[in-house]
Amino acid sequence: MTPRILATSGGFVGTGLWGVQRPGRTFLRALELTGKDRPRVLLVMTASGDDPTYLSQMYSALSNASCDVDHLALFTQPNRDPAELLPSADLIWVGGGSVANLLALWRLHGVDAAMREAWESGTILAGVSAGSICWHVGGPTDSFGKVLQPVTNALALLPYGNGVHYDSEEQRRPLLHQLVGDGVLPTSYATDDYIGILYEGTTPVEVIADRDTDPNSAAYRVELVGGEVVETRLPPGRIVSPR
Repeated sequence: MTPRILATSGGFVGTGLWGVQRPGRTFLRALELTGKDRPRVLLVMTASGDDPTYLSQMYSALSNASCDVDHLALFTQPNRDPAELLPSADLIWVGGGSVANLLALWRLHGVDAAMREAWESGTILAGVSAGSICWHVGGPTDSFGKVLQPVTNALALLPYGNGVHYDSEEQRRPLLHQLVGDGVLPTSYATDDYIGILYEGTTPVEVIADRDTDPNSAAYRVELVGGEVVETRLPPGRIVSPR
């Protein structure tokens, strides 16, 4: 089975009710990719400190999604053995927050190795923001404060840098360009809000939009070409292979 990752700056969309969300197209696509009539979805909210409000919002959002939902918590101690729990899921969704803290705790509790095992065995890995950067080599993050800094010690299941919230947070784009230009990060992929990139193996193959409200939203490839940083817009749909 081909390993798949769906890295997003979205996944869920608002309903018009305060604090109530529903799955967007990226999350629904991830469910579809499992090939199961009723997939087993595992929520991993480490990046928010296993925030109970965030977790309950996610359970609520998935209440009508025809899936069975469980979660891995690491605070104040693991609620289950990650090595047993993660590979049993059909889809793992990683929430947003601090990617730096997420990576430290995952390594402490063996979640990093369990994620790789799950990915290699066919579990769909997906997530938003910190839950997107974590699968890559690294990317710009606000984990350290208001001024964004790079994290470069992510899981590197995907051999690229990653930029999230590319259209809504003004520091994101210039810092990603700088990091690629300086060789701190390799060729990188970025997503506007409510956009996701599907990888099959380590190849980006599709851009997915959660909603139709902003036709300008897209993903991007940022690479060093002839000593210059080049950004290529990748609209929703199949990704054309680079030259």
